[in-house]
Amino acid sequence: MHRKRPAIAVLAGALCLVTAACGGSSSSTDTENAGKGERSGAGYPVTLKNCGRTTTYTKAPSRVVVTNGASVAEVSALLALGLGDRIVANQQWYGASEVAGRAKAIKELPDGGIKPNDAFGIAREAMLGLRPDLVLGTTGYAFTSGNGFATRDDLATVAANSYISPEGCDEDTSKMTIEDSYQLLRDLGKIFQVEKRAEKLIADSKRRIAEVSDKIQAKGDKKKPRVMVVFSNMSMGGNDFSSVAANGIWNDILAKAGGTNAFSSATKNTFADLSKEKVAAEPVDALVVMGYQDKNPAAYARKLIKEFPQWPAAKNNRYIVLSDSIYLGPSNDVAVDKLGKMLHPEALGDR
Repeated sequence: MHRKRPAIAVLAGALCLVTAACGGSSSSTDTENAGKGERSGAGYPVTLKNCGRTTTYTKAPSRVVVTNGASVAEVSALLALGLGDRIVANQQWYGASEVAGRAKAIKELPDGGIKPNDAFGIAREAMLGLRPDLVLGTTGYAFTSGNGFATRDDLATVAANSYISPEGCDEDTSKMTIEDSYQLLRDLGKIFQVEKRAEKLIADSKRRIAEVSDKIQAKGDKKKPRVMVVFSNMSMGGNDFSSVAANGIWNDILAKAGGTNAFSSATKNTFADLSKEKVAAEPVDALVVMGYQDKNPAAYARKLIKEFPQWPAAKNNRYIVLSDSIYLGPSNDVAVDKLGKMLHPEALGDR
């Protein structure tokens, strides 16, 4: 059973939000047994280049540790690939998901009996005590000695491989796109020799996203509603709105759904730290609230709609609450579909 972790510190540290710029369908329940029949020892050794390192796998990892990182990308990808049985300790948890059954499946994974350290991760000695053969991190933050974590060199000394997800090498996720979600699936597919499963997930996702984009284009609606994407009830800076998602994978998802980020020009960083006046001045057409370990993000969305009645989003009561599908992971097609329906109901409302 997973314990809650303070979201503000995890996000601010793991993603450097302020200082560094800080089953067969992804829309159905993940099936842990999927893909097991594909695995064998025939394809090893496997060599993979990752964030400046070349790692070699002589067999499929069987003791996987998934570090926190303010993400559920890595644990969700493992579940979607049918690899949940390989996890000995998972520290990722949102408490919600757009994919039926996923939040429950994540909650039921073992946590290794680990109590997070002051940096909200697994301390070095505790990590080594888990005897992992693979440790997954969303960004390089997961392997920083200054936070008391085991470094990639520390892990290598005990024959444990380590992997940092795409665009996470320098802890700057501002340039992340949907393609990085696909790369994560491909890399894990290669490591565990379930490449066919990974490619099927990718192909299905691309097909669903194309269906949404094609329907919007076929309708001839060239308007791209301006969308505000913000974490609910979270403070990561000095202004009233310091958790506004400005650049990153959400912008690619919005574009595929026929929208645009209203605050992408506010900063080059992943997140913007904005005053209430700046937020009020933008003609926000639609609101996306991201729920991260928040029991009622919809209440926060309604609060914002009431607070800014001049927004077109408020006048049309146009908002949606999302969690894991709009960030790195195997279910970006779900976010594209949900956003497409909200932004272009005339094209997708009957889907």
